[in-house]
Amino acid sequence: MEDLQSLVGIPRIWERLSTVEERLLEASTADDSYLTKIAQHLLIAGGKRFRPLLALLAAEFGDPEDHRPVEAAVAVELIHVGSLYHDDVIDEADTRRGASSANANWTNSVAILAGDFLMARASEVAATHLSQESVRLLAVTYAELVEGQTRELQLTDDLSHSLEDYQQVIGGKTASLIRTSARLGAMAVDADRPVVEALSTWAWEVGMVFQIADDALDLVADEETIGKPAGSDIREGTFTGPVLRAVSGPQGDRVREILGADRPYRDDAVAEVISLVRDGGHVDAALETAATRLTIADAALATLPRSKPREILERLGAYLLERVDSARG
Repeated sequence: MEDLQSLVGIPRIWERLSTVEERLLEASTADDSYLTKIAQHLLIAGGKRFRPLLALLAAEFGDPEDHRPVEAAVAVELIHVGSLYHDDVIDEADTRRGASSANANWTNSVAILAGDFLMARASEVAATHLSQESVRLLAVTYAELVEGQTRELQLTDDLSHSLEDYQQVIGGKTASLIRTSARLGAMAVDADRPVVEALSTWAWEVGMVFQIADDALDLVADEETIGKPAGSDIREGTFTGPVLRAVSGPQGDRVREILGADRPYRDDAVAEVISLVRDGGHVDAALETAATRLTIADAALATLPRSKPREILERLGAYLLERVDSARG
């Protein structure tokens, strides 16, 4: 399948993304070298940088020479990576992005502090280089992230919650920051309000698709592809859309029987649930829902003048779903 570099065929974007990498290290440098090492642990481990990429793409709908989109990209990635430190503590995760998680490498306490530090630096970047509205937007978004994560924790090990509950979780913990990434990028170049709103609508729907696809990958891909063991969500008692669909399907009783046992689940039990979910067509059903969301995203883009950035955004949503198809062969 086409990779992101080929899909986003605007050299300026990739040049700026290199600048973003440099700025991320600058912004995450503390006076204390020990904190710097921990705060930069996940940044150095890499990542897709999907959120900074969206900020820079959205900025193409304004003045392409403006320096502020780089700072917008840095701010959203600092929020994102900071939240990953916290997530790994909550999930008791041992790995992240193919490397040891910060909590496994050091302790839960310092991982939480490093996450807090990155969040604070995100606010500092926005306050220094962007507008007051941008600072407020980041604060509101972080609150949405926390609400989404809190809701997910409340639903841990709960097989009775609905697909609507699941959608609220992923809206808070994922789609909110992806929407903010595009919105902040557009705001950084003073794009017209209708453009900002259209890009925000597009990014919200694509953010939902991003998480639906990610949850599907957890059920169809191997550890090398996703950087963590397959079925990790199930092992953590986090039941995503396809599993919830399976619970209501013909094999629902068997799924309930397996997942109703105490955790940790045996490897063969997790493998059986994954098989029941996949064979029952529940991953496909989730991806169909995602495809419907992409039609809403495309409708928002259709209000913008046709341009190369718009064409890239149109292809980006489909790219997320193609990753799932590619992973399962």
